[in-house]
Amino acid sequence: MDVLLVEDDPMIVSALAGLLEGEGYRVRAVGRQDEAVAALAETTFDLALLDVTLAQGNGFAVCAAAREAHSSMPVIFLTASDDEFSTVAGLDMGAVDYIAKPFRARELLSRIRVALRTSGEASSVLAAGDVRLDAASATVTKGGREVFLSALEYKLLLYLLQNKGRLITRENLRDAIWDSAGEYVSDNSINVYIRRLREKVEDDPAEPSIVVTVRGLGYKVGE
Repeated sequence: MDVLLVEDDPMIVSALAGLLEGEGYRVRAVGRQDEAVAALAETTFDLALLDVTLAQGNGFAVCAAAREAHSSMPVIFLTASDDEFSTVAGLDMGAVDYIAKPFRARELLSRIRVALRTSGEASSVLAAGDVRLDAASATVTKGGREVFLSALEYKLLLYLLQNKGRLITRENLRDAIWDSAGEYVSDNSINVYIRRLREKVEDDPAEPSIVVTVRGLGYKVGE
């Protein structure tokens, strides 16, 4: 597995590269936006770890280049622990996760494994009704027209479609969203995410036929 590490702090680069290489990953580390964009143009990576703040450029521009060059490649942002704006902006741009500095080695490795596993599972087109999710291009369409989802809405729909026909409990959804949100997800938050998703993919959000409520148990994706 090839990992692009975009970080301009030499101490963090040394620690991360050593950690990842010890787990069998091949790491290419760069510290500038232009170096990262050039690397993406010439090499196919399995995952990118991007620092938001760089001495030259920023991680958002690199994320945009990554989405254009390799739309299915998972991106994880490295952010300051109190930088909520960067976290939300990164997820909305299509990053699959973020981790705050200083990070714990085991947590980072776990999140990388989840990102890579989810990316690998999402290699086919998934559908329910007239809604289609193409994970290779990270696009969602309804009736042939593209539907624009936030990163969390996309991940929620992906999880639901991957488990089409199965009962999906609130605990299942909480665990699925937790990987991206990085914080406790309440039942109220799940209600909000489900409502927003239905507003975008259902013909009638008040009478859903795709994301169906199983009263007292959870949800099920219909045909």
